[in-house]
Amino acid sequence: MALFLLGINHNTASIDMREKVAFGPEIVESALTDVYGLPEVNEVVIVSTCNRTELYVDFLEAGAEETEAAAEPEPLEANRKLVDRRQQMVDWMARYHELNLQELDKCHYFYGDDDVVRHLMKVSCGLDSMVLGEPQILGQIKSAYAVSKDLNLVGSTLGRAFQDAFSIAKQVRTDTAIGENPVSVAYAGVTLAERIFSRMDNLNVLLIGAGRTVELVARHLREKGVRDIAVANRTLDNAIDLAEKIDGRGVLLSDIPEQLVNADIVVSSTNSQLPLLGKGTVERALKSRKHRPMLLIDLAVPRDIEPEVGQIADAYLYTVDDISEVIEDGQKSREEAAAQAESIIERGIEEYRQHLRSLNAVATLKVFRSKADAIREAELQRAQRALEKGDDPARVLEGLARTLTNKLIHAPSVQMKKASAEGKDELVSLTRRLFELDDEQQD
Repeated sequence: MALFLLGINHNTASIDMREKVAFGPEIVESALTDVYGLPEVNEVVIVSTCNRTELYVDFLEAGAEETEAAAEPEPLEANRKLVDRRQQMVDWMARYHELNLQELDKCHYFYGDDDVVRHLMKVSCGLDSMVLGEPQILGQIKSAYAVSKDLNLVGSTLGRAFQDAFSIAKQVRTDTAIGENPVSVAYAGVTLAERIFSRMDNLNVLLIGAGRTVELVARHLREKGVRDIAVANRTLDNAIDLAEKIDGRGVLLSDIPEQLVNADIVVSSTNSQLPLLGKGTVERALKSRKHRPMLLIDLAVPRDIEPEVGQIADAYLYTVDDISEVIEDGQKSREEAAAQAESIIERGIEEYRQHLRSLNAVATLKVFRSKADAIREAELQRAQRALEKGDDPARVLEGLARTLTNKLIHAPSVQMKKASAEGKDELVSLTRRLFELDDEQQD
């Protein structure tokens, strides 16, 4: 196993860069297949959300099939592999998204082995999110994992890492107060609207998209007294389904220009790879509104609303990066819970290490059993030939037992004598423990 992670998130890159490296639902399967075609790639998962893009890869190191229980590599060798794998993954990301390598070098992070699992657990728990403890990320990671699993691109290594992360996230939600206060990107967007408008009950709202984020926005708006909500989506049935949940109206994306004329607030969050709302459309709507102000909140990455819309005098455009101040106000109460979550994660890491060590033991036992079986088969065939020649059965059985014993204990005996001569008494002690040799047998 050689587990690595290449990532870019809201802490390391601007929204402009995050747009460039995002993997929309329509391209993620082809991207996964492309990564899987790289040399020695054994398993792969891609996580892509509005705030992060992360590539998780397990590489099958040369000779790993025959030496699963091999010793840990020397520090210099391990560091060289880390550098080589980082470059391999960065090169792939740059090639796939047609980016300049220097762009990626400035904004990515890279982890190996335990640090990959630790990071995955933190992300799953919401500790690495713009909104501390936000719950949506866990569902997004589960969806990303499910895509790779359906494509048979995950096995025992990434499979175990992701399952452990899901378990830890559930434990953190159960045992800490990380999710008690309603702080999320959706909630922050509605809080921002409250700061701008003195009243909410007389506003008209247009929501673009029908996913989980938009649904959360709609529910928060209802709680604040907003009565008129239209939901626009590419698929009318999905728009109507969400609208019925919040007592709103479902419309198509093509209806947006007409809906904009009455919209005081526009909130958008879709998976579109291209902007859905341009400067010209907003300008025409504002002219029809006689330049009554319009608040536009774009929660999507890539962005749904052209950045140029922010240049219009009566249009107030905010992106996910702009609402970080609103989010910070609600995060302070979660910091103590986050510290408790860190402790839970460290325990999860230790359990993960124990699992890996147990895999090494299983591999060693397989080799040991195979060697013992080979010795047994060879001696059994020799005994059978002796019996066929008419040798005394008792003498044959005695010889079989003696030879089996001698051959099975020969290698351990040689190694213990060598270790004792070199002063490595711990090997002798471990052998006594391994074979449960009591004190009377010591002499």
